[in-house]
Amino acid sequence: MASMYALGSVAALPFAPFLVDKMGRRYPILLGGVISIIGGILQGSALNLVMFIAARFILGFGSVFCVVAATSLIGELSHPKERAVIGCLFNATYDIGTVAAAGVTLGTFAMTSNWGWRIPSFLQAVPSLLQVSFIWFLPESPRWLVAKGRRDEAYTILAKYHAEGDKNSEFVKAEYTQIEETLEVELAIAKMNQKDALSTPGMRKRMIIASFLGLFIEWSGSGLISHFLSPILDSIGIHDNRTKNVINLARFSWSLVNNIFIALIAPRYPRRRVFLACTISLFVVFTAWTIASAEYSFTHNKVSAQVVLVLIFLYSPAYNLAFSALTFTYLVELFPFHVRAKGIALYQMWCRGGGFFGDFVNPIGIDFAGWRWYIIYCVWNAFQVVFVYIMFPETSGRTLEELTFLYEGEHEIFRHGGVETLREHGETETYGTMQDSPRRAVRSGEQG
Repeated sequence: MASMYALGSVAALPFAPFLVDKMGRRYPILLGGVISIIGGILQGSALNLVMFIAARFILGFGSVFCVVAATSLIGELSHPKERAVIGCLFNATYDIGTVAAAGVTLGTFAMTSNWGWRIPSFLQAVPSLLQVSFIWFLPESPRWLVAKGRRDEAYTILAKYHAEGDKNSEFVKAEYTQIEETLEVELAIAKMNQKDALSTPGMRKRMIIASFLGLFIEWSGSGLISHFLSPILDSIGIHDNRTKNVINLARFSWSLVNNIFIALIAPRYPRRRVFLACTISLFVVFTAWTIASAEYSFTHNKVSAQVVLVLIFLYSPAYNLAFSALTFTYLVELFPFHVRAKGIALYQMWCRGGGFFGDFVNPIGIDFAGWRWYIIYCVWNAFQVVFVYIMFPETSGRTLEELTFLYEGEHEIFRHGGVETLREHGETETYGTMQDSPRRAVRSGEQG
C-alpha cells in the first residue's frame, strides 16, 4: 500500500521533465497540485482497498511534477548569494508536513470509525490547495523566459527580485548577460542529437551522480526508519501503539528543528565536505545502531534498547546534514539549464524506485534477519563514503552559468556542437567580480 505512492511517482517521471521544459516552471506545479488534490479527495472518500491504493498512486503521480518544477524554479529564480540557502530550506520544510501528519495521526489512530484514516487522507490535499492558490503570485524562471525569447520579461524579473526593481543595476546587467550568453551555447548544444548531447563524459558523470544520489536518499536508512519504525521499535521491546506514535511525532519534530538549522548553516561550507561529513556520520550511527540492536537481541538489556532509541534520533541530523539540506541545491548546480529538469527527474526515478524496492524488501529482511538486516545498511553507508569522495565535484561559490561547463572544456563543447559565439566571450568571472563588471563568465567551467 505504501509503495503505490512511489510507483505513481515513477510513472510520472517520463512526462515531468518534458512539461517543465515546455510549459515553464510554474504551470507544472499547478498541474501537480491539482492531481494531488484529486488524489487526496479520492483517498479520503475511498470505498474499498482498490480505490485507496489507486488514490495513493495518483498522489505519487502528482507530486513529481511539483518537485521537478519547484526545485528548478527555486534555483533559477533565487539571488546567487541566497540560492543555496533557499534551496536547502525547500527540502527542510518537508518536515513541516511530516510533523503535521504525525500529530494528526496521533490524534486519530485511536478512533474506531473510518474517520480515523479518512481525516489524515483528506488533509493531504491542504498543501496542494495552498500551492494552487498561491502559484499565481510567483514569477516564472528568468532563465526559462530567456530560453523562450521572452527577454524583456526575464530582465524585469531579475531587476525586481535581485536589485529591488532597479533596472539600471550593474549586477543585474552582468547577471542577465551571463545568463543570455550561456544559454545561447547551451541551446545550440540542445538542438543537436540528444543521444550525442547526453553521451559526453561530463554528462555521463552527472547522470551517474544523480542516480546514486537518488539511491542514497532511500537506502541510507531513511526509508527503513520512515516506513518501518513500528517493527524497529518492536525489536527493542516497545509495543504500545500510542508510545510508538509519540516517538514518531517527537522524531519528526526533532528533525524539523535540526533540519532548518542545518539548512541555514550547511551552504556556508564546501559541498563535498558536507556530503562526506553526512555519509561518514550515517555510517557511524548505523554501525552503532546495529551493535546495540544485536546486544539487545541477545541480552534484552534495557540500556541497549535506549541506545537504539537515541541513535534513531541521532540519525536525523546525520541524514539532514547533506541528504536533506543539500540534495536539490546540488542537483540544480550540477546540471546545466537545458538538461536540469531531466537530471532532477533522473534523480527522482532512482529515489522513488529505490523507495519502491525498499518497501517490499525491508519488511522481509526485518522479519527473517532481525538486527542482521542492518548490516546491509552499514555496508551500503560505507560505500556511500567512498562514492562521494571519488565522484562528487565541488560546486559551491559559483553561479549557475559558471557551473554550466563544470566538466566540459572548450574543446569538448565545440567537438559536440558548441557555437562560435563562445570564443567571442571575455574572461572568466566569479560571483564577486560579477558585482563590479559585466564581463562574461561562460568559460568558467574550464576551471572546474
